[in-house]
Amino acid sequence: MSQNGATKTLAEFAAQLEYEKIRNNILKYLKLLFLDGIGCCIHGNTLEWTKTLKEVVTNEEDVKECSLIGTNIKTSLLNAVLINSTAGHGFESDDIHRESILHPNSIIVPVAINVSEKIGNTNGKKFLTSVVAGYEVSTRIGSAAGTELLLRGFHPQGTHGTIAAAITAGKLMNFNTKQMTNAIGIAGSLGAGLMAAQEGAMVKRLHSGRAAQAGVLAAELSAKNFTGIQNIVEANYGGFLSSFSGKNDFARSTRNLFKEWECINTGIKPYASVTSIHSALDCLKNIMEKNNIFAKDIKNIKAKISHPTYVHCAWKYKNHNITSAQMNIYYGLALIALEGELFVNQFSKDKISSPEILNFMKKITAEVDPKIEKLGHKFRHMASVEVVTKDNKKYSHTEKYRKGSPENPLTKGQILSKFKSLAAYALDDEKIEILRDKIESIELSNSVNSWLNTN
Repeated sequence: MSQNGATKTLAEFAAQLEYEKIRNNILKYLKLLFLDGIGCCIHGNTLEWTKTLKEVVTNEEDVKECSLIGTNIKTSLLNAVLINSTAGHGFESDDIHRESILHPNSIIVPVAINVSEKIGNTNGKKFLTSVVAGYEVSTRIGSAAGTELLLRGFHPQGTHGTIAAAITAGKLMNFNTKQMTNAIGIAGSLGAGLMAAQEGAMVKRLHSGRAAQAGVLAAELSAKNFTGIQNIVEANYGGFLSSFSGKNDFARSTRNLFKEWECINTGIKPYASVTSIHSALDCLKNIMEKNNIFAKDIKNIKAKISHPTYVHCAWKYKNHNITSAQMNIYYGLALIALEGELFVNQFSKDKISSPEILNFMKKITAEVDPKIEKLGHKFRHMASVEVVTKDNKKYSHTEKYRKGSPENPLTKGQILSKFKSLAAYALDDEKIEILRDKIESIELSNSVNSWLNTN
C-alpha cells in the first residue's frame, strides 16, 4: 500500500483486493453473513413499509433489469437497491458490526445482487470479493467515527452505509484507485439519517435503502469521471469524521489493513430488535430458565446498561408501533419475561399495544452502570439484570457479550434456522434449500446471475 491519506489508502485497498488475499475463515463466515442478509431481504419485501415504498417509486415504464429479492418483480437498479435495502433493514433482523454500529448485510447484499444483475456474468469469487471490500471499508470508517456519531443523533446505517454500497458496487465495476476515491468522496457526502426515527417512524428502515441507492449512484457517477471529495475521511473541515463524530481518528480506519478483517467482527442477531438490548435479554432468559421463574412470579426487573444503550433504548415506550417496540428495552424485556422470545411473532399489532404487556413493562427499570462505562466502547452492549420475585428473592446475571456477537457466536445451525424462518415468508422449502446450497458454494459459480433470482 502507498503512503496516502486515509481516503486514498482505503480506496487503494478496495481496488487492489483480490479473492486470494482473503483468508478462508473470513470467506466461510462471510457466506453466513450473506445468507442472513438474503433472509432479511426476503422477509422485508413482504412488509407494509416496503410495499408502500415500492408503490411510490416503481411504475410500468421502469427498466426491468434488477430483482426485488424474494419476488418475481424487476425494476431499475437504483429503485431495486432502494427497495431491497429498505427491506433488509425492515425488521431489525440484519447483522451488526458493533464498533461502527453498522448493519452491513442489509446494504451490501442487495447492492451486490442488483449490481451483478445489471453487469451480468459476475463470477462467485469476484462477487464475494466485492462483498468483503464493502464490509471492510465501511466498517473501518464507521469505527473511526465511533459512538460519538450515534450520540449526536445520526443513524450510522444512513451515514456510512452509503460507503458500503459505493465500495461494493465499485468493486463489481472493476474500479481503480482513482475511481474508488471518487466513489467514497461522493457517497460519504450523501450520507444522512436521524435517530429520532427510532421512537416510531417507518423512515428508519428507509435510511438503509437511501444509503444503498446513494452509494450505487456514487459508483455510477464515478464511472463517468464525476468527482467526489478526495480526502473525505480525514478532512479537518467538512470531512466525514470531523462532521459526523466531532473527532478525527482517521488512523483507526486504516489500521492493520490485510491483517485484521472487520468482517469477522460482525455479529448475527438472534432477536428482531436493536442489538444494544440483546445482552439484557440474554440475562433475563438466563435467570428465568436457570431458576424456573415465570412472568407471574416477578415483582420487578432492573437492567444495568451502558450510557449509549440507555440513550438509544431506555426511553419511555409511547408510540405503540413496531419500530418503537423493536428499539425499546422495556418492551424487549417484557416479551422475554412473558413469552421467552423476541422475533417476528412478538411484534404483531395486537402485542405492541397489549394491556398485559404494557402493564408488565411497569415492573421494569433501567439505569446506567458506572462499572460498564469504565470498560469503554467495546463493552457498550454489556448488561446486568436483577430480578426480584414476589417472595422477595433476588437473582442477578451479567453478560459481557450478547448471543450472536463475535465473542459468543450463533452456531451455523442457529443461523440456518433463522434464515429459513425469514425466507419462508416468501419461498417454499425447496427454493429455500436450493438458495442455501448455492450460497454455500458461491465461489464455484461462473455466473451468480443464474441463481440470484430468488422468487
